[in-house]
Amino acid sequence: MAGSNDKRPIVVKRIKKISAGAHGGAWKIAYADFVTAMMAFFLLMWLLGSTAKEDLAGISDYFKTPLEMSLLGGSSSSESKSMIKGGGQDATRSKGEVRRGEIKPEKKVEIKNAEEILRVEKQKELEKLKDLKASIEKVIDASQKLQQFKKQILLDITTEGLRIQIVDEKNRPMFRSGSAQLESYTKDILHEIGNMLNQVPNKVSLSGHTDALPYSMGDKGYGNWELSADRANASRRELIAGGMSEEKIVRVVGLSSAVLFDKIDPFNPINRRISIIVMNKKAEESAHNDGGTVELNADNTDVQQPVMAGVAALPPAANH
Repeated sequence: MAGSNDKRPIVVKRIKKISAGAHGGAWKIAYADFVTAMMAFFLLMWLLGSTAKEDLAGISDYFKTPLEMSLLGGSSSSESKSMIKGGGQDATRSKGEVRRGEIKPEKKVEIKNAEEILRVEKQKELEKLKDLKASIEKVIDASQKLQQFKKQILLDITTEGLRIQIVDEKNRPMFRSGSAQLESYTKDILHEIGNMLNQVPNKVSLSGHTDALPYSMGDKGYGNWELSADRANASRRELIAGGMSEEKIVRVVGLSSAVLFDKIDPFNPINRRISIIVMNKKAEESAHNDGGTVELNADNTDVQQPVMAGVAALPPAANH
């Protein structure tokens, strides 16, 4: 009886083992790493094959001295379009000339844009002058007073702007013979033109012209030069009387017979005329810079600032 009480229950533990092959699943991770490394390798080879030699040299220099190239630049700092700033010899410059930072747009591109803007501005200005020319022609056609003088009012576009010429006819002169006194119908023409010119922002220049006949009247020393300047000034006063602002006039000149309308016949009455130019921007700048200084280079005498030519005969302010 005592022996039967010493027996203990026997517990059997069974562990179920699941076989996963010879090496388990670790090979999949290793294979994925291998494929990733190969992709990175082929990507690197593709980048190296499609990169210029200058860029490769830049990358090489960067890894040689990365801190210097990326922060301080150096004698081999390049402007090449590399993924890494700095590094590599500058292919566009001689050795020792360096730049740092981002690549700025090429200067010629900026000049091209500036030229395009200037061309558009000139075109707009030309269109405005053409519109003014058409407006003046309409006013002349609509006015009974001006229609009879239509042949004496000539309009054309020049390099300086819109030119309005009022010329003499043999039987219908603008001024009284040998004087700067305007005929009544000439005043009417100038009043109409002055009113229209005040509608545009452009500045105006006036020039008086005579024929080649010698001036034999008046005081000694008074000739065609003085007469043409006086006639231009008289025309200026009538334009202002017609409503044109006095500030619009930048130049009044007398040219005598130096610039003939009819070069074949210098005695033709049509050479006696008043020329009014509604100036474009370039002509305005030339007139405003008249008499400016010029700086010359001592080595090659190149002009550093353009010379603006012109003759100004504006009277003193007290005589306006």
